[in-house]
This record gives sequence, structure tokens and C-alpha cells, in this order.
Amino acid sequence: MAARTPKIWSQADRYFSGLLVPKDEKLDAALQANRQAGLPEIDVTGLQGKFLDFLVRVSGARRILEIGTLGGYSTIWLARALPEGGRLVSLELDPHHARVAQGNIEHAGVAHRVEIRVGPADRSLKTLAKTKLSKPFDLIFIDADKPSYPKYLKLSLKLARPGTVIVADNVVREGKVADPESEDPNVQGAQRFTELLASDPRLSATVLQTVGSKGYDGFALAVVVG
Repeated sequence: MAARTPKIWSQADRYFSGLLVPKDEKLDAALQANRQAGLPEIDVTGLQGKFLDFLVRVSGARRILEIGTLGGYSTIWLARALPEGGRLVSLELDPHHARVAQGNIEHAGVAHRVEIRVGPADRSLKTLAKTKLSKPFDLIFIDADKPSYPKYLKLSLKLARPGTVIVADNVVREGKVADPESEDPNVQGAQRFTELLASDPRLSATVLQTVGSKGYDGFALAVVVG
């Protein structure tokens, strides 16, 4: 049982990060800027950032939609993995978060690839869907308020195409997602989101459960098949 404790998870996280996630001044500076600006420390980990980088590269994505910018840490990981000419649109509700993220993105040298849209994500998604010049996105990363995940998924599908990869963070909720009696709005959001993944014939999906320095959680991974 000792091998399942959070302590060993963190130790393993540090081991893999030390080997696979090189020190990066610009990413470290982004996290530092986020802390100084009082942003919640809920960014993806370095290993998870590398996972996002991997997904962009293996999918060949050229257009990325991110729902939930926060301070831009995950945005930088995604934008760096884009090929020349690639674009990323990131949606953020909080103007303060967006300003911090913009500074971090500029410091990281990827501002030419990134557009931050400020305002409620559902409104931004509807605006994007109505824009005739808006092409489908190749990869969509959802990492925002959990109760709205089902709504974000439905709206995101209007901006997708067959082959679009959809990734959503924090869907396992320490295993609480399996509790049908949960009254936690975050858990309920993850449950409804997963049920939509399962019931929509346009999607083929799975969930990757994760442990590490951030505890027990996981990503939902889906691809649009029709």
C-alpha cells in the first residue's frame, strides 16, 4: 500500500521530470509571475505540459483552441509545439489573468502564435462558431470551470472536424467522479461531461488517470470520428 501514497507519487513525478522536462527559464518565469500576481496555483505540471506538447506534435495540429488560459503556462507548452504558421486561440474569463498570461506569452517568444480572447468562454465559442472565416480546430484543450465542461464540449464540437483531438483536464477528481451521490458541482460537471463523451456517436473517447505532485486526477481524451 505504501507505493500508492502521495509521497511516492511526488517522488516519481520529480524523477521523470528531472529526466524528461529540462529546466526552462521562460516556463519557470511564467510560474513565478503567476504566483506574484496572485493567480491560483492550478497550472498543469511540467510532465503534463510535455504531454500537451506531445499531443500537438503527434496529431500534427496547426490550429489549437484552449479554453482556460489562467497565466498562460499550458498555453506556452501548446504554442511551442505548433509548426511554423500555426495558431492558438485561448479563452480566458478574468482580465487580470489574461494580462498576466499575455506578459508570460510575450516573454516566452510565442505571442505571434497566440490570440487571447477575454470574456465568458461560452460567448467566445459562439462568436468563433459564427465567424465564417474561422476554420475548424485540430486540437481543443479544455481546462476551465468544471461545471461548464458539458457546455464547452457541445460548443467545441461546432468548431471541430473529423480527426480533431479534444483533451479535458481534471475529470477524475480524486476518484469522486465515480460517486453518483456527489453534490460537488465540479464532480457533477465531470460526470455530465463524461456521459456526453460516451453518448455522442461523433466521438471516440477514453480517460487517462494520473497521479503525481498534484495528486490523483486525469485527462479525458477524445477524437472526432464523424
